[in-house]
Amino acid sequence: MTNQTYQKVLAARSHEKISIQDLIDGLIDHFFELHGDRAYADDEAVIGGIGYLDKRPVTVIGIQKGDTPTETIARHGGSPTPAGYRKALRLMKQAEKFHRPVLTLINTPGAWSDAEAEYKGIGTVIAQCLKEGLRLKIPYLSIIVGEAGSGGALALAVGDRVWMFKDSIYSVISPEGYASILFKDASRVEEAASVLKLTPDDLLEAGVIEQILPEYHRDDNLTVLKNEIVHVLDELSALSESQLLAQRYQRFRRF
Repeated sequence: MTNQTYQKVLAARSHEKISIQDLIDGLIDHFFELHGDRAYADDEAVIGGIGYLDKRPVTVIGIQKGDTPTETIARHGGSPTPAGYRKALRLMKQAEKFHRPVLTLINTPGAWSDAEAEYKGIGTVIAQCLKEGLRLKIPYLSIIVGEAGSGGALALAVGDRVWMFKDSIYSVISPEGYASILFKDASRVEEAASVLKLTPDDLLEAGVIEQILPEYHRDDNLTVLKNEIVHVLDELSALSESQLLAQRYQRFRRF
């Protein structure tokens, strides 16, 4: 029988999960998508743009897996390329320039890792997202919707608050990768999932996240979630730039 932790892994990867596009459609009014990294490409795995959250201008950046086989191929299964992270970085800096809060919505097994991605600087641009995200002088909220794998997820998860949906996971490596590397036995994937402590309950207890959200599905009313996001952005907006940066610094220094 599949253990409870690995069941959470399977639920996080389920095709029944609400998509990032559905979340944006339900939360953001007049969303206007922005494209391109201003270097060489537009990565479809990263959806980014501006809109209104309860009449407040916000920048939204999400990682989308794809609802159909064709979409999934185009979006690399939700694994952003260097262009995707450069687009995210561009939108973060733009948000800071115009004093808009940043909301990131994360569902990725990790960054795209073929030879071309390495050649075009995937590690460097992830590091830049981490550095610039930690220094943003604007409120920054990160929500993990499904999978959040390794640095590919962390690049967009250095917000002032980090929340997770109930059926989501957040880990430095996949259970499959852990089992193959540490146990030298890919069949021990369920045991690996338990060791990794990757569930929302584990991470809330460890202080890595602040809140666990209920699951939402396509066509659900997102008013409650919207109100929670508005509330935390109001709290963060009331802080001075120095207070915001100091709190974010201390948040990540704790672990």
